[in-house]
Amino acid sequence: MRLGTLTFLLLLLASLMQLGMAQITGTNAGPAPSAQVYSIPFASEGNTIEITVANTAALAVAGVKITATNVPTWLKFAGLEQKVGLLKPQQEAPATFSFSVDKMAPVKQNQTLKFVISAPTGETWTKEITVTVGSPEKFEVFQNYPNPFNPSTTISYQLTANSKVNLKIFNMLGQEVALLVDGDRLAGYHQEVWDARQTAGGLAGRLSSGVYVYQLIASDDHGTKQVDRKRMLLLK
Repeated sequence: MRLGTLTFLLLLLASLMQLGMAQITGTNAGPAPSAQVYSIPFASEGNTIEITVANTAALAVAGVKITATNVPTWLKFAGLEQKVGLLKPQQEAPATFSFSVDKMAPVKQNQTLKFVISAPTGETWTKEITVTVGSPEKFEVFQNYPNPFNPSTTISYQLTANSKVNLKIFNMLGQEVALLVDGDRLAGYHQEVWDARQTAGGLAGRLSSGVYVYQLIASDDHGTKQVDRKRMLLLK
């Protein structure tokens, strides 16, 4: 009898795993690619992953738990564990995980999420889902923060594609006072810090309170060039 019970439990839990289905939806998300890499919109909210568990055995089972693991910090899950109630024979039950995507998430890089299905008897099985974050829909340079500032401030921007980035600071006379970036940046969200005590062109120590302009030029591999400028206020 003990051997028969053990065999039944193993077969039951194997059925749960073999017939488990995974679905993922996201705000404005398109259909999943054929390679089963699910695309999630950049900096989005209201995304869900649904794991469906099916009981194909002849008896009911209760106490099945599904836990999300291997979750990166840029995926903000509302909860990492879901429990499935009593599953009657031939019954299915979904476990839904809701999450948002932080703007600092790497773009177009596959991330494998693992969902551990635990049975009341202690056995576990793993379901893996691969996701990737899409590129921002538009190029944008944000207002620096803090503003006004002294002595440092952060300049943020987002790129729709991998680009050569040039970020400079100018005074109101058009003189360049700092070069923050002159190099490659990946698609996605970036932050650069400017310390007004670090200047260029022999202006060190001579920056006074006033308005300065930061200019960002981004050129991608297709020859598309985008430029934006914003003002900021240095107070000493």
